[in-house]
Amino acid sequence: MAEQAYQTTTEVNVGMTNISTAPYWWAAAPPQDFKMDSWPTRADVVIIGGGYTGFGAAIPLARAGLDVVILERDQIGSGASTRNGGITSGNLRVSLDKLTKKFGKEKATAFYREGKTAREDLFDFIKTEKIKCDLQNCGRVVGALRPESFEGMKRDAEKLNALLDINTKVCERAELPDYIDTSRYCGGILRDDIGGIHPAKLLAGMCKIALAESVKISTQTKVLSVSKTNQTSTTSEFRIETSRGVISAGHVISATNAYTDAGQPWLRRRLVPVISEMIATEELGENMVRSLMPGLNMYGEALELGHYYRPSPDGKRILLGGRRMSPDPAKARDRLISGLASIFPQLSSVSISNHWFGFVAFPFDQLPKLAVHDGVIYPSGFCGSGTVWARWLGQKAAHMVLNDLQDSAFQGVPFRTMPFYSGDPWFLPLAMNFYAIRDKFKTTTK
Repeated sequence: MAEQAYQTTTEVNVGMTNISTAPYWWAAAPPQDFKMDSWPTRADVVIIGGGYTGFGAAIPLARAGLDVVILERDQIGSGASTRNGGITSGNLRVSLDKLTKKFGKEKATAFYREGKTAREDLFDFIKTEKIKCDLQNCGRVVGALRPESFEGMKRDAEKLNALLDINTKVCERAELPDYIDTSRYCGGILRDDIGGIHPAKLLAGMCKIALAESVKISTQTKVLSVSKTNQTSTTSEFRIETSRGVISAGHVISATNAYTDAGQPWLRRRLVPVISEMIATEELGENMVRSLMPGLNMYGEALELGHYYRPSPDGKRILLGGRRMSPDPAKARDRLISGLASIFPQLSSVSISNHWFGFVAFPFDQLPKLAVHDGVIYPSGFCGSGTVWARWLGQKAAHMVLNDLQDSAFQGVPFRTMPFYSGDPWFLPLAMNFYAIRDKFKTTTK
């Protein structure tokens, strides 16, 4: 993947409408720069990347008394942690049945149970730390576009109910108007354990906590290389070369995920970066939004490339996202607008205030990872569900440093790559077209 340049600005002219290329979330919590008073020569732990993963690791490490430094290539809040939809799903892309066939029932169950635990832990963290990030315990509705898909969703919901003791509700077509005003779906599943947050406010809150715990942060700092300089049977020493200087550390945690560049070639070869993008409507008013979304839930679709969407935290707009299918930003935006209109024909002529994108990372097996290579810890590969997984696996990386034996089911899962793959996903258009074709068979022809 080529080095990414992110637009932090502002306006592009589309016809008669000015559409901001900045995430809607930045209006309330913009990206921040931090500079250390003096460049340190050493730290106990260096964390590369200042998003949910990085701060998820930094906070428990600092509270344990370690000297922690976060190195961020851009700004705090410029990456995926503030570019997502703020839906706290903690989903896994791989079905329980497939995981059972590959890993056995016990391991597959552990993967799914950890998702529930991670989501609950996030909610507890927000409440305990009193982070004002518009936490909503509102549930999520996933709509089915074909009866066959709906029947499969019912079976999956029944399995998850039994496995995880979560409350899911089957919504037949006649019941859907209680949650959403659309004719697009033939039924849906409501999970009340999934909610929503303001993602940029959450990150800003985590950053504030870290600073209060004496975590040092250096933004606009590019990591050029990480090398092991000394190792004994019990300790390691790392040399981290950056654009601002060299720093040594006893431990290194890589928290860059889809924003991994050439400075970390091992991780870069194991992740496929995928563009995910969103639009925000103009203000529709609370009455209009509630008429379209009576449940004020989070929403999704039972498709490989389906849309995810939600009301804004103030209830005045609708935000909708999906994977990018076209390299042309205008065509990509139009696809999202068409998706919005397919769900809510009432909004076919609505104006858009924001259109933005970010990167999400997929391992080749589509499972999150908590890997160690040459002493460096790599929590990564969240497959578009990083709102929950990123902080959780960042924490787990911290526990590994502290040797407090809080195991994760994702520890030790093989983190493979493909021959000759270097991080540039040349095959991605083919994969996207394949998924799009599969989705056609999951869509009812009206």
